[in-house]
Amino acid sequence: MSIVALTSDTLVASPGAGQIEYNGQFYGTDSNASRAQMQRLVLATSQASTSGTSIDFTGLPAWVKRITVMFNGVSTSGASNIQIQLGAGAVQSSGYLGSCSRIQNVSATTAAPSTSAFLIATINTNTDTQNGSAIFSTIGSNIWTLQGILWSGGYNAQHMFAGAVTLSGTLDRVRITTAGGTDTFDAGSINILYEG
Repeated sequence: MSIVALTSDTLVASPGAGQIEYNGQFYGTDSNASRAQMQRLVLATSQASTSGTSIDFTGLPAWVKRITVMFNGVSTSGASNIQIQLGAGAVQSSGYLGSCSRIQNVSATTAAPSTSAFLIATINTNTDTQNGSAIFSTIGSNIWTLQGILWSGGYNAQHMFAGAVTLSGTLDRVRITTAGGTDTFDAGSINILYEG
């Protein structure tokens, strides 16, 4: 077994090719001695989706490039569609592009597009549960894209969704809520995994 010991927390002025350094974060260098920060995967604290009209994850660092939102047995008190909103300093409620389709019994139904949020579950009842993931990735310039699939336990159906939004600034928050914002969460849990 090999052990790598890091003995200094000071970045050198001219790193050598392939050198790894530590200064609160790990850095790698390429053959041109260009330094790039290497961010690790960060699993946030899971939140119980058992009360309230929204679940928020805030304080995301500026270096985040991809976010996975994970749903485990999530249920709400009513029939409103489940949706996700992103934000920079505040939750953004406009400029969303995309759609969500439900695949059930070899047939597909597509919900009307929403510009105020990303719809991710287009059929929902107070006995239904949602399981799966939504993945957000940035292509730069505060533009974020979405792709994902949820399985609807109550209907044995899949929700497939995709879209994009341009934020007003650097992303720092994710909100999961319902269309209209009145139905409350009553079962399950939600968490996010983010990376640079």
